[in-house]
Amino acid sequence: MAVYTDVAADELADFLKAYDIGELLSYKGIAEGVENSNYLLHTTAGSFFLTLYEKRVAVGDLPFFLGLMGHLATHGIVCPQPVKTRGGETLGRLAGRPAAIIDFLEGVWPRKPTVTHCAATGEALAKLHLAGRDFPMTRANALSVRGWRPLFDQAAPRVDTVQHGLHDFLKAELDHLEQHWPKHLPSGVIHADLFPDNVLFLGDRLSGLIDFYFACNDFLAYDVAICLNAWCFEPDHSFNATKARALLGAYNRERALSEAEQAALPLLARGAALRFLLTRLVDFLNVPPGALVKPKNPLEYVRKLRFQQSISSIRDYGVVTPGTVA
Repeated sequence: MAVYTDVAADELADFLKAYDIGELLSYKGIAEGVENSNYLLHTTAGSFFLTLYEKRVAVGDLPFFLGLMGHLATHGIVCPQPVKTRGGETLGRLAGRPAAIIDFLEGVWPRKPTVTHCAATGEALAKLHLAGRDFPMTRANALSVRGWRPLFDQAAPRVDTVQHGLHDFLKAELDHLEQHWPKHLPSGVIHADLFPDNVLFLGDRLSGLIDFYFACNDFLAYDVAICLNAWCFEPDHSFNATKARALLGAYNRERALSEAEQAALPLLARGAALRFLLTRLVDFLNVPPGALVKPKNPLEYVRKLRFQQSISSIRDYGVVTPGTVA
């Protein structure tokens, strides 16, 4: 979450008149993340999130995101729900941006994820994949393998200012992934951004999944690969095989990875590392003037990518092969 667009108090108060959520008491911007402008609202009826969708989010995709949250909730997935206006709309316009109000979930995201957190996340991800099977809408993943070269080209002129030799390293990896990316794996709705700051906990109990604004249709195992990168590395950048075993084991108990998915997982993890490296790199090099946002360090994902390049089998993660599905 972040703040790129300022919202005036009187403008916000007028916007809230369309909703049955009471009168505005206070609001504040949330400076984490890099995608949309987000505010925490306190009204006489409770607490809510206000999201203003910035340029990277296409307006035409918003019905997919908002509809998916509603669909998942009906299938037992705890996630935020869009608040409707008195006229039944979930999307409005504020400060020149498309805007929505989302209900507030209790919980905090784990700053130092434990094995228990990883297991709960693996279980929740599998349940999300199963719940999304009959969601009728689809959205292509613009940040899958076909979207990586445009990101690389955008960053290429300045990439070596971030780290010497990074340009050639990324180009070689991109060439490899484009050539070897799998074509036929189980697909469906994925979260595509299930980092620790998008999973809420009350103690050790998972209390909600948030931030569905990268959700799309893609390989289900690619979502697992994203989580391996996001949850299973320590602050010193070492890979924690115990966390990987917990995450993969809990996922597999809900939805078994096929043999093809197991075989592809190391390559998918390389792709996931490259995807976040590239988007972080572009954001790092192009922070909008005056934005209340701290860009994430792309070099974290250089180290993760180098690790994933050393993996040739799912067993190299230190896990027992999770099993197969028919």
